[in-house]
Amino acid sequence: MAKQKTIFICQDCGYESPKWMGKCPGCGEWNSLVEEVQQTQNKAGTITFKTAPVHLNEVEVTREERLSTDLKELDRVLGGGMVRGSLVLVGGDPGIGKSTLLLQICENIGRKAKILYASGEESVKQIKIRADRLAITTPNLLLMAETNIDAIVQSINDLKPDVVIVDSIQTVFKPDLTSAPGSVSQVRETTIHLMRLAKESNTAIFIVGHVTKEGTLAGPRVLEHMVDCVLYFEGERHQSYRILRAVKNRFGSTNEIGIFEMRDKGLVEVDNPSLMFLSGRPINVSGSCVVCTLEGTRPVLAEVQALVSPTGFGIPRRMSTGIDYNRISLLMAVLEKKVGLHLQNHDAYINVIGGIRIEEPAADLGVITAIASSFKNFQVSPHTLLIGEVGLTGEVRAVNQVDKRVNEAFKLGFNVCIVPSENAKNLKQEKDLKVIGVKSVSEALEVIARNI
Repeated sequence: MAKQKTIFICQDCGYESPKWMGKCPGCGEWNSLVEEVQQTQNKAGTITFKTAPVHLNEVEVTREERLSTDLKELDRVLGGGMVRGSLVLVGGDPGIGKSTLLLQICENIGRKAKILYASGEESVKQIKIRADRLAITTPNLLLMAETNIDAIVQSINDLKPDVVIVDSIQTVFKPDLTSAPGSVSQVRETTIHLMRLAKESNTAIFIVGHVTKEGTLAGPRVLEHMVDCVLYFEGERHQSYRILRAVKNRFGSTNEIGIFEMRDKGLVEVDNPSLMFLSGRPINVSGSCVVCTLEGTRPVLAEVQALVSPTGFGIPRRMSTGIDYNRISLLMAVLEKKVGLHLQNHDAYINVIGGIRIEEPAADLGVITAIASSFKNFQVSPHTLLIGEVGLTGEVRAVNQVDKRVNEAFKLGFNVCIVPSENAKNLKQEKDLKVIGVKSVSEALEVIARNI
């Protein structure tokens, strides 16, 4: 009998080494290399193509067949619905609502398709209890509590469902491998099996992935490269709102977001997220401004709050939630140098209300106004919207799709929009909406002072 060979594999990045090392050379993590038995035979999950090469002009392109989930927010993120033969990875913190969302999908899709729900974390009775709470009554939903990938694949081949849900990929294992479920080898091999099955049977497969404390998907990084779509379910467990975001999508955009509200009967779609983020906004207080950010094709209005107070220590403290910390430091430097606000002896805390994260620079003007408002203790009109990117010389630069942002503000009752002067030239003035173009931060603050 041949001697088994062992190999050490990093559980974070998948780096392989013939000997154990305390620090992984691939990702730099300590104590992440785990000993596993090396497989000498060919991997069963390897995909082989038997087709001959063809000319590009001979390839016939047809529109991919999509299956609507009847959840507009989810369909928006997926690019119009789930694609048959696709492998979708859904990640999120424990208890955020991943299983609830997928079970609600079963109720909608079950009217027109057959679904297999394979759970490695719950028994079929536990799934039934949750289904009763969510009023899931579709007869086309089949349940199985199984962690063996061979048994799951055999059930898929026998039942031939249209949609398969595996919850979660970290609990599924392949008996041929000696490593524990959730290890790099197990996650990689089981995902390859499901990917091959999805392509061969034209079945849409959803797999649930756990998230580490750093906010990334647990397991090897190659997991995200193998699947067709990666969805992140974000939000605080103690808040009712959830944000579904695509970080990879081979069949659609990665800029769209879907917003849900967690209620006692499950997740409910939020049709107007701007109204949600602005609800309960304080009136006539300093340090509060409204900005507009684009999430894909959707304009979203959000409130930015700033609190500036004298520091009690030698080094001022800076904190930000929902916006990049380095961007905040840049904008505060512009306020000090170009506007003359002495912030070097003041702490600054910036927060985007509602749990949304703003990444585009179009919110710069609103953020910088909120900081100045808190420092000078003046109020910004609650019906004023600020749009614009701020440069290092204090200029306000043009942003894209400003007409969509202004129209969204008009629908929500805003009567003043402060935008870059380059964008103001191309905007059509509305009867009940005043659009003011500004060229610099100083000019914008002067305009705000006149409209208080």
